[in-house]
Amino acid sequence: MQTTKFEQVNETVYNETLPNGLQVYLVPKQGFSKTYAVFTTRYGSIDSHFRTRNGEEINVPDGIAHFLEHKMFEKKDRDVMHEFSKNGASCNAFTSFNRTAYLFSCTDKLDDNLNLLLDYVQEPYFTDASVEKEKGIIGQEITMYDDNPDWKVYMNLLKAMYKDYPINIEIAGTIETISHITKEYLYQCYETFYHPANMLLLVVGSFEPEAIMKLIRDNQSSKEFSPAPQITRLFPTEQPEPAQAKIEASLAVGLPKCMIGIKEREQGLTKEALLKRDLTTKLLLDIAFGTSSAVYERLYDSELITESFDFDYSSEQDYAYTIMGGDTPDPEKLVQTIQAEIEQLKQKGIDQDDFERAKRKKIGNFLRSLNSVEFIANQFTSFKFNGNDLFTVVPTLESITREDVEKRLHEHFISGQMAVSIVRSASPQE
Repeated sequence: MQTTKFEQVNETVYNETLPNGLQVYLVPKQGFSKTYAVFTTRYGSIDSHFRTRNGEEINVPDGIAHFLEHKMFEKKDRDVMHEFSKNGASCNAFTSFNRTAYLFSCTDKLDDNLNLLLDYVQEPYFTDASVEKEKGIIGQEITMYDDNPDWKVYMNLLKAMYKDYPINIEIAGTIETISHITKEYLYQCYETFYHPANMLLLVVGSFEPEAIMKLIRDNQSSKEFSPAPQITRLFPTEQPEPAQAKIEASLAVGLPKCMIGIKEREQGLTKEALLKRDLTTKLLLDIAFGTSSAVYERLYDSELITESFDFDYSSEQDYAYTIMGGDTPDPEKLVQTIQAEIEQLKQKGIDQDDFERAKRKKIGNFLRSLNSVEFIANQFTSFKFNGNDLFTVVPTLESITREDVEKRLHEHFISGQMAVSIVRSASPQE
């Protein structure tokens, strides 16, 4: 078991790669009452075109990763959620574009809950009848998302930005696509992506590292696993520019919703370069559009935005984009005003005081977040999957200069990379 100390943030990480390939990371937090465990596979909604264990090229129905996540809780002769509940634990799971995670939190019986987590995720059980039943359940979930204005404006923005890359596809799929899911498809996906060598287990909270690592070793050594498959994901080549300038939809909303997206042109960054670009862009967004910025104040005072206005930067090796927006009485004017404010900021440049203030704020917020085992549990794995450590955020932030942020201002905020999604109020006829 390896030990890595991050003195600056007073954190220690214990890690080991088991013989079956599973990466295990332990982050002890003495004095904390709650412990989180997250068992994650590098498999998400975008992974629908790949080669199976025997080398066969396959296209599976959209939404299958999310469908598989649901089905993992169903067993032949046990109720997984009930067992967690009996142990005083709260369990959950989620599917994103590029990963599926199974997790629990508890204040007691960590050993029992950890064994339960490992066992149920590594014991697939699918039947034709249960798969058919699940289609109705997930179909209701899909309908609910279709009627959610916040989700609709977000997904439409991704569809506007991305022409071919599957991030533009609904995570849960559609009622049509999930109708084609079979237990055979589920087993193929499970056998390809749920091998321990494609997974990471994180435990963070109050525990003794040696004892927990032994429990995990013993659990995994008691099971037989086939050799790890060579995972080959097959993605289309995505064009650099957005697929279209604007998408509009109509739903029941009080005020129209408007989101602006800026698609990153350069892809393929990894490790430190990816992390630095991510943090630099988030600093830029806070300086330009944060609640203490002059731009935010002008937008708010002119009643073009409400307190719902927000922004974020999502960054992975194969895709990255900025989103910003919220409720607004005049979407077109909001877009024009933000475009004008960006051009004005480019001419004026980044103020040194604004930069220093935003950087201090970012570092302070991050350090406070480390007091939350939930925050560490939710962030640690995504950093690891991109070749980085969560606990290197502070030194990376400290290394960023005003010149770095100003460079990002000019290379990221390009008008030709912008797309817009609007959801307006449905007319009575609709």
